[in-house]
Amino acid sequence: VADRQAMADLFAKENPQRVIHLAAQAGVRYSISNPHAYIDSNIVGFMNILEGCRHHNVEHLVYASSSSVYGANTRMPFSVQDAVDHPVSLYAASKKANELMAHTYSHLYQLPTTGLRFFTVYGPWGRPDMSPILFAQNIMQGKPIDVFNYGNHRRDFTYIDDIVTGVTKVLDKPAAPNPGWVSDNPDPATSTAPYRVYNIGSNNPVQLLHFIEALEEAIGKKAIKNLLPMQPGDVPDTYADVTDLIADFGYKPDTPLQVGVNAFVEWYKEMCLNKLHHNQLLR
Repeated sequence: VADRQAMADLFAKENPQRVIHLAAQAGVRYSISNPHAYIDSNIVGFMNILEGCRHHNVEHLVYASSSSVYGANTRMPFSVQDAVDHPVSLYAASKKANELMAHTYSHLYQLPTTGLRFFTVYGPWGRPDMSPILFAQNIMQGKPIDVFNYGNHRRDFTYIDDIVTGVTKVLDKPAAPNPGWVSDNPDPATSTAPYRVYNIGSNNPVQLLHFIEALEEAIGKKAIKNLLPMQPGDVPDTYADVTDLIADFGYKPDTPLQVGVNAFVEWYKEMCLNKLHHNQLLR
C-alpha cells in the first residue's frame, strides 16, 4: 500500500464503489524497534488509500483503527467520546493519525469514512506473532510461554467472526454528517463531515491468565508460564464501550471466550496436521 503508483493503478483498474482497508504494519512491540515500517505502511499507505478513494468517488471507506489509540487513558470502559491524545507507542500514534487524516478527507472532499477501533482480535488465520498462536504453539510443544505484566493484563478479546460481521454491517451504512454536532462541545467520534469512529470489541475485559486457562482447556494441556514485567508501549487494560455501535447498527460482538478459543485451537491443530502431512509428502 505504500507504493503510490501501484495503488493508483489498482484503483483505476478496479474502480471500487466501497473500500475496506485493513492493511497495516501492526503490533505495538515491533514499532519500538522498527518505526519506519509504521510510517511507510500506516501513514504513507493510508494516504494512498485516501487519494484513491477521493479520485474514484468511493461511496464509503471503512478502515481499521485500533484500541491502542486510547494509550495512557485509564477511565474504563474506553469510549469513542474520550480524548485520545496520549498514545504510548508509534503504532498507536499511526492509528490516531489515520483517524485525523480520514476526517480531513471527509471534510474537504465529502468522502464518507468510518474508522473501527478493533479490540484484541483472535481466531483462525490470526497473525503468527500474536499471543494466541504463540501460546498455543508452545503449550502444545511443552515449551514455556512469555506472560507479560505477570499475567495481570486485561484484554477485551474479540473473536474474528464478530469483527467480520461488524465490518460488513458498517460497510452497508456509509458515514453521514452528525446534524447535532457543535463546535463548543464537539463529539470526537462524529463531525459535520461524513465521518464516524466506533469501538468494536466484546465489552468484556478478560484477564490474560484467564485467556491462557481457556487455551489450556481447549488444548488439554497446562502451560508453562514465564512471568515477566510489562513491556514498553503496552497498556494494562483494554475495555470497549460499544454503546454507539449498538445504537447505530443494533450489533455487538457476542462470541463467548471459550467458544472462540475452542474454534481457534481446532483450526490451529488442523493447520499443524496439514503442515506435517505436507512435510511428509516432500520427503
